[in-house]
Amino acid sequence: MLKDCQRLFMRVSPLTSGIVLLLLVTACSTKHEQQNLDVYFENSLSRFNRALTNVIVSDIFTPPVASRIYAYPNIAAYEGIRFMDSTKISLAGQLNGLKVLPLPDENKKYYYPLVSMVAFTNVGEALVFDLEKVAAIEEKVLQEVQDIGIDEEIYANSVAFGEDIARAVLSWASKDGYLRRTALPRYSVSDDPGRWRPTPPDYMEAIEPHWNTLRPFTLSSAGQYDPGLPTAFDENENSQFYAEALEVYETVKQLDSSQVEIAKFWDCNPNISTTKGHVMYFQQQISPGGHWIHIAAQVLEQENAGVVKAAETLALTSIALADGFISCWDQKYKSTLTRPETYINTYIDPEWMPILQTPAFPEHTSGHSVASNAAATVLTHFFGDDYHFIDATEVPYGLPERSFSSFIQASEEAAISRLYGGIHYRPAIELGVVQGKQVGQHVLDKIRLHNTTVAYKE
Repeated sequence: MLKDCQRLFMRVSPLTSGIVLLLLVTACSTKHEQQNLDVYFENSLSRFNRALTNVIVSDIFTPPVASRIYAYPNIAAYEGIRFMDSTKISLAGQLNGLKVLPLPDENKKYYYPLVSMVAFTNVGEALVFDLEKVAAIEEKVLQEVQDIGIDEEIYANSVAFGEDIARAVLSWASKDGYLRRTALPRYSVSDDPGRWRPTPPDYMEAIEPHWNTLRPFTLSSAGQYDPGLPTAFDENENSQFYAEALEVYETVKQLDSSQVEIAKFWDCNPNISTTKGHVMYFQQQISPGGHWIHIAAQVLEQENAGVVKAAETLALTSIALADGFISCWDQKYKSTLTRPETYINTYIDPEWMPILQTPAFPEHTSGHSVASNAAATVLTHFFGDDYHFIDATEVPYGLPERSFSSFIQASEEAAISRLYGGIHYRPAIELGVVQGKQVGQHVLDKIRLHNTTVAYKE
């Protein structure tokens, strides 16, 4: 690049060489800075999502809440980056309740990857407990951007525009019912043997019994893709329900090592409690939604996808996950079905324990089945039916990588892992798979990212 500038300078007459030299040096320097910034922001949204995951894990957010935390920042990130591609259109007018978002000033220049980062971190910071950690991420990036070199006016414009997008997204988020749900009644435990009740070891109260009151992102209602009620509860040994419980019991007793590995790989329980004597301690893990956000991030890096492709992929994946949890939780607290652990301990074997710790919410349907298949449907849309990938999401939590030949294969393994883990009956798994695929396809059908009638694929 410097040699190009020198060659240009040699063609200039001595009379104007001073002025032209200044212009050339400035132009070449600006171009060099731009290239360095572009390199810096390669795979940046994957990095930002991983950093957000670290905060979500340490803050111990429940799976439904974690899905909400991923969705809003990734929507903001897409809205900040989409102006790099003139064919991209806004999610405003397509997502429930999101009517309008800020537009760039035509008289100003912006660096849109920076706009996107500021929008992402500002929204993320407002949704977590440890907001200082997210603020520190933004401060570090802003400092590194300035160290690389960026025009001061473009820098200021970009930061301001990112903050404008974030404020608009947060204003929209504030009306989704998240805060209102805390004033609603708690789940009431009854003597009905078919209804869910707290499970060992810590007997936590029901998590998010009113999650279905939140405004969905694309669904017309929380019950739009209701999978139907579970098998009717029955204590009789000749009943269908008893047979379903017995399958869980016998499956866990006969697991081979590969099935145990599958169960543990997809555990994704954000807060496992362990009691030793009179001491209880907790182990934090990634959530189911977080696992699929990380799968998306890994694939985007494997593909060396551009910043726009990354933003649209993560936005739609996170929306599908969020709507998947709203859909799933709607049925959970309609049926309020007892978990296998409770039934088996009462009617089959009082000493039996599942491989995984039973989560603190009702049985039907399986959250993993719904969320995984919703996300897998979206990722299949972007990368194809037979996309091979290696999932290293659980490596930081002490588990090995797993290899998959498609996203659907991974999502169906995540679903059946709940039977291996001893925490779901088969109908919750199978109906959850269908429910998740319906939600994921609905997101793809409802949202257009490209200004044609066909959804855009790179």
